[in-house]
Amino acid sequence: MASSTPFLTAIASRRSVYALSKETPIPNTRILELVTEALKHAPSPFNVRSTRAIVLFGAEHEALWEHAYKVTEESTPAAMGILGPKIKGFVAAKGTVLFFDDPSAYSLLPPRFQAHAKLYPDWEEHSSGMNQLIVWTALAAEGVGANLQHYQPGITPYLQEKYRVDKSWRLKAQMVFGGVVGEVPGEKEKTHLEKSLMVYGQ
Repeated sequence: MASSTPFLTAIASRRSVYALSKETPIPNTRILELVTEALKHAPSPFNVRSTRAIVLFGAEHEALWEHAYKVTEESTPAAMGILGPKIKGFVAAKGTVLFFDDPSAYSLLPPRFQAHAKLYPDWEEHSSGMNQLIVWTALAAEGVGANLQHYQPGITPYLQEKYRVDKSWRLKAQMVFGGVVGEVPGEKEKTHLEKSLMVYGQ
């Protein structure tokens, strides 16, 4: 039986990396392979596979974050002292994975599943989160840094117009990735772990 140690090691090595460049140790084709593998293998309730991803490279990636800068400046000018430099840092990265959820995927389920309909939004979040974690961890394992952002709904209309994204799709997160500049951040202290796990019956 194969050991789970490599998997756990990869999970433990994942970090939020903000100092990113456009030079990565793997080509764009490999990055797309990692995203595709995540979409293919991530758990999905009743196999509906409602997660959708758009990957932006180059000028498309830069244009997104330049737009995000403008929108943020207009909506929350008081926060630009903190957010402005962060967004400029995103522009300097190589690309972005946009994670969406397509609620129409659940409409394909047989009528017998309607009893669970009120849980669909929760399941969307679970599925999207697992896809994000898989992509993030896979990138880290191949030496690519990344961080996860949530600039919706401010950037949502821009994406809908520019990439003809169906308005029913829900934008969940934006994963900025690129080459790691300097050292990968160290592990943060994990506090209150004793409160995270309870065991009965051993």
